Amino acid sequence: MSHFTAFFDACVLYPAPLRDILMQLATTNLFRAKWTDKIHEEWTQNLLKNRPDLTKEHLQRTVDLMNSHVLDGLVYNYQDLIPCLTLPDENDRHVLAASICGRADVIVTFNLSDFPNVVLEQYRIQAQHPDQFMTNLINLAPSIVCESIKKQRLRLKNPPKNVEQLLECYEAQGLPQTVAKLSLYKASL
Repeated sequence: MSHFTAFFDACVLYPAPLRDILMQLATTNLFRAKWTDKIHEEWTQNLLKNRPDLTKEHLQRTVDLMNSHVLDGLVYNYQDLIPCLTLPDENDRHVLAASICGRADVIVTFNLSDFPNVVLEQYRIQAQHPDQFMTNLINLAPSIVCESIKKQRLRLKNPPKNVEQLLECYEAQGLPQTVAKLSLYKASL
């Protein structure tokens, strides 16, 4: 198993298509995925607020599946570190604290400005946009990533998606570099 560790911010777990592919990739052993119960609370509460068609029970099932399918995904005992940290938005300190305690190499987030390099450098952590993270994984192991994407695509039933539709979905998730890279491997998806 890889020792490279990615901590997922709530914003990358909020959109189902992105969460789904990140979880599929987390089971490949290309990296170790980490999050906290607080991260789960953030993305599920925001989703429930914005999507009245979803239920708390439905999202809890997703949380339970994530926790059970990704070995050692949950980070615990990071709360004492929170008051010692300084970030532009103090509400993000729990993310950095858990990343430190989880020995993360990267924080995968859309909110790069919330995690300045000058702060993260002292903990040897980088903030990466999910597009950069996914592109790096494709560069590292294109066949493994393509197989994961194919598994995700074949699992989609409501509605099903062909390769083009899935790539359009990734584009809509803010992953243009990922889509450009995956376009080279369409036959494998």
